[in-house]
Amino acid sequence: MLGDYRITGRRASDIAASVEAGVGTGELAPGALLPPMRELAGELGVNPNTVAAAYRTLRERGVIETDGRRGSRVRARPASAPREAMRTAVPVGVRDITAGNPDVSLLPSLDGALAAAARRYAAAPTLYGEDPVLPDLARLARADLDADGVPPGPLAVTSGALDAIERVLAAHLKPGDAVAVEDPGWSSVLDLVPALGLRILPVAVDDDGPRPEAVAGALAAGAGALLVTARAQNPTGAAVGAERAAELRALLADRPGVLVIDDDHGHGIVDLPLHPLGGVTRHWALIRSAAKAYGPDLRLAVLTGDPVTLDRVRGRQRLGPGWVSRLLQYAVVELWSSGAVDTAAVARSYGGRRDGLVAALRERGVLAHGRSGLNVWVPVDDETGAVTRLLAAGWAVTGGARFRVESQPGIRLTVSGLGMGEVAGLADAVAAAVRPGPAGVRYV
Repeated sequence: MLGDYRITGRRASDIAASVEAGVGTGELAPGALLPPMRELAGELGVNPNTVAAAYRTLRERGVIETDGRRGSRVRARPASAPREAMRTAVPVGVRDITAGNPDVSLLPSLDGALAAAARRYAAAPTLYGEDPVLPDLARLARADLDADGVPPGPLAVTSGALDAIERVLAAHLKPGDAVAVEDPGWSSVLDLVPALGLRILPVAVDDDGPRPEAVAGALAAGAGALLVTARAQNPTGAAVGAERAAELRALLADRPGVLVIDDDHGHGIVDLPLHPLGGVTRHWALIRSAAKAYGPDLRLAVLTGDPVTLDRVRGRQRLGPGWVSRLLQYAVVELWSSGAVDTAAVARSYGGRRDGLVAALRERGVLAHGRSGLNVWVPVDDETGAVTRLLAAGWAVTGGARFRVESQPGIRLTVSGLGMGEVAGLADAVAAAVRPGPAGVRYV
């Protein structure tokens, strides 16, 4: 079970530290099965509740995972080894399209916005006890949400989309609960969910987002939450269309207790309409980050949802950071109200590069996906081989293992730094590297 490694400790904290130390040194390998709680309690001479508390701590830290009668195991990828670390080393002279960042040339200058924020702060410095959401920000955000058909609800401001997702999940779920997550999907979410002690139920996706039969399966398996990327899904570029949204809403209507989270991080960089899922179940949230359209370092996202969810999120936030800096909120208000970003032009720029690459690949017999956003996903038979051959050809791409749970291998190509003149050359290199199998290969 554990080989030669011996778990020690008399207190729950010491037992947890002993397991975590073994994982850190590699003596407890990924997938190692831990002793049943009563058995370990007998070996250590402690109450089984003490071991249960230790295991609970380890689950919450993302060190182990528990699967009912199958017991507790060391996670295949502990929280200390995030998927973001699975990066390809990029040699000098190789074209790097791995990062997933927005095109810097399309981001607005922050000079004027930050100067305006400083002036507002000088006139009325923020002190303790003020509303954590700037009224001007709330007004602008709510107007946009209303225009996109998002149900009414209170607002919160968080330090980016992932912060919002974590807070919403923690508001409703407890360690051991299951979350339905897109597969392939955002690597940070695939790390976050188990780090919270929650279980991932992978949900297959296609160009229109989560596939209804996969969502139905996850709900039947006991998913307490469903996390959906509304547009610009990472890594596939999927976007939830009107018909798919109607299908998913019908499924959710029969599961009113499921928490639904819409991640609309693509707001401001895509021209496809939003089809939110919120409002069908009792608890829901929709998140909009400023990162892709205005700059990752702004670390600001707007969150709306049902009153209970938002009350829990804001209440817990008060006991931690308190609020997201109103200086940042002032800056975002200035960016939004001044029209610092021509969102239609940004969407056209990304869309031209993305659509051009997808078309070029298909002309060369390579199936590729990329309906919206910054990325193109190419299913492949041999992920490692494709990445290696492309590196030799002068292109660094991202291997799909970072984004997958059960879905087939693939590679992600980020188009945000790609020039239109490079599309044909990249398509030639990919076609030579992936050696595609029969037409019609899908995500799963």
